[in-house]
Amino acid sequence: MVADEQDVPCEPWFAGLRLTRAQIDDASVRVSYRQASRIVQRAMRALSLPDLGLRLGRRQNIGNFGLLGLAMMTARTFGDAVGIGMQYAPVSGGLMDLELDTSESGVVAMVAHPRAQEPQILPFLCEELFASTLMLCRGLVGANFKPRRLELTYPAPAYAAEYDALFECEVRFGMPRNRVMIDTSWMPHALPTYNPVSAQQALALCRAMMPDGQGASEIVATVRNLLRERLQENPRLADIAADLHLTERTLRRQLSAAGFGFKEMHDQLRSERAHDLLREGQLSITQIGARVGFRDAREFRRAFKRWTGVAPREARIRR
Repeated sequence: MVADEQDVPCEPWFAGLRLTRAQIDDASVRVSYRQASRIVQRAMRALSLPDLGLRLGRRQNIGNFGLLGLAMMTARTFGDAVGIGMQYAPVSGGLMDLELDTSESGVVAMVAHPRAQEPQILPFLCEELFASTLMLCRGLVGANFKPRRLELTYPAPAYAAEYDALFECEVRFGMPRNRVMIDTSWMPHALPTYNPVSAQQALALCRAMMPDGQGASEIVATVRNLLRERLQENPRLADIAADLHLTERTLRRQLSAAGFGFKEMHDQLRSERAHDLLREGQLSITQIGARVGFRDAREFRRAFKRWTGVAPREARIRR
């Protein structure tokens, strides 16, 4: 749409990707992360708009989120809507994996994890995600909604003032994680669009569009999302399968077909989260171990050294 408005031909963006411009408007077409990231890279070069992600995010509304937007809009409270948004995030076709972090008192944080190390498009992905999420939240509870803080891992761009104007909150760059923090006081806010019948119908459709109807990459992303949300509980494969309304055997088979093992994925996410917490430097080694599902600090130290080759204390010193 932006290309059309600026008279920039966008057909070359799809070259070699087995996609056409017309297919993008077809709801039955599924686009892989690799295809989407290549299109984003080509679009950024062709349009030469440094703040492209913010521009696109600002244009979003509840309708752009499709069935997921409807399910959130018809929820009872804003907190319920947030939970639905996180659980069924893959339905929206986002390019980052999301995690809900409630470990800090008084705030709920949505943490965004890139699926690949592509620093050239990371600012775009974060801008589009957090700006569109902001528009969605304001569509749910009103224009006066604002986050408490936005944290981003990349350096401040030349147009950083646009972040301040849009989000109307503190914005920090060069942080350990990409996340937006919301005061918990927003969670009980009753939604005027609540409709129990429509909510049931929308959730049923979202469930139908989840793992069984997704490709291998989507089931992996979905399991990762659930694991990140429940790391502190140290969930088993059976627990995650139950969340997805699948049998343990079916989920194991789907992960295996995608080339992943549950234990390896779980350990990778625990290692990544532990590294993040060590870099932040606010918790003790014992507390960090508990955050990633270890009741015994010694067990966490042994596991961390097995994952990384160094002890947690040594990793903290190196940060």
